[in-house]
Amino acid sequence: MSDWHNCKIQPLHVSYASDKGGNTIEVHWYTRKANLHHIWDSNIIETAEADLYNSALEGMVDALKKNITTEWADQVKRWETCTKKTACPDIYASEGIQAACDWAYKGVTEGDTLEDEYFYSRLPIVYQRLAQGGVRLAATLNRIFG
Repeated sequence: MSDWHNCKIQPLHVSYASDKGGNTIEVHWYTRKANLHHIWDSNIIETAEADLYNSALEGMVDALKKNITTEWADQVKRWETCTKKTACPDIYASEGIQAACDWAYKGVTEGDTLEDEYFYSRLPIVYQRLAQGGVRLAATLNRIFG
């Protein structure tokens, strides 16, 4: 269930079939060749972990938890809301495709080199999507087992 739930937080998991969710868009992440999908699956998080948290995942997790209880506290109730007994994939997918259009694909062309400007402008979206995934998974488990 966590894999199904969390796949909806990565915007390119619910994006266009024509480019296989960004898998066919070849770009460079700084100096490394990558596809857009992999950048959103791994590279943004790994770069943040290495550059901003001294390669300590715990630091990133702590920052996300803090933001859930402070910066995003007023949004958590909405993230948890679901009228179904288990999960609301339609809501999660709609948010994901919107994030894909507004952030993942925006300004990206095949062959581009994505560096600090892309990283720092997209990182807040990645953080928020990770937080939403965690909150929604917890809420779903509470609805099922609570």
